[in-house]
Amino acid sequence: MPAKNSIKQYLENGYYHIYNRGVEKRDIFQDKQDYGVFLSYLKEYLSPKDEKSLMKKLSDKNISYREKDKIIKSLRMNNFFGEISLFAYCLMINHFHLLLKQSKIDSINYFLKSLCTRYAMYFNKKYKRTGHLFQGIYKAVLVNSDEQLLYLTCYIHKQALNFQGDTLLAQEIQPCSYGEYLGLRKTEWIKPEEILNQHYQRNPSFSYEQFIRQSQDTEIINSLLIEDQDR
Repeated sequence: MPAKNSIKQYLENGYYHIYNRGVEKRDIFQDKQDYGVFLSYLKEYLSPKDEKSLMKKLSDKNISYREKDKIIKSLRMNNFFGEISLFAYCLMINHFHLLLKQSKIDSINYFLKSLCTRYAMYFNKKYKRTGHLFQGIYKAVLVNSDEQLLYLTCYIHKQALNFQGDTLLAQEIQPCSYGEYLGLRKTEWIKPEEILNQHYQRNPSFSYEQFIRQSQDTEIINSLLIEDQDR
């Protein structure tokens, strides 16, 4: 029988809780560079690609072969701007969580394959290993309501905060999008606005930080979780 959430229901404009873990529960992030590389891939895939500017640079006769090679790779690289919206994320030592929306029925599938394959290639080269890095195909849960979206951001951010202690420093140790939700950072490829607007429409005097600290509605959260999410 297929594992829970390994068979997915793909919908246009669907919202999904995405999860993937290292094979045999192994660590997939071993230092700050690993976290940074994974985030750089997210940024590259989710930011607009200025092909006109890249082509102009490529035609410059004064650029080096290394610069030219980098531009050519950028032009060939998959890009999901306008197809994938990232609402929330956290990167843990041996797994990651993403809260995404796709505009096309197959966008998430292509996006996750590109992201996980590219990161596995980086990781294997750095640590001189071979074979699969992730434990099978990613898992996904379709989100069906605004309330579920809000509580999922709570769950995802608490993963990072609770792992290192409930402090703002924790989000720097275990990278997550909590800073964007508190207004401490502005990151163009992370989209907290829709969920924050929903939260403040329902609770105008209740900050998102207060919501995170006081939220105990485990029934809503558990309905959206994916099996085997232990550390």
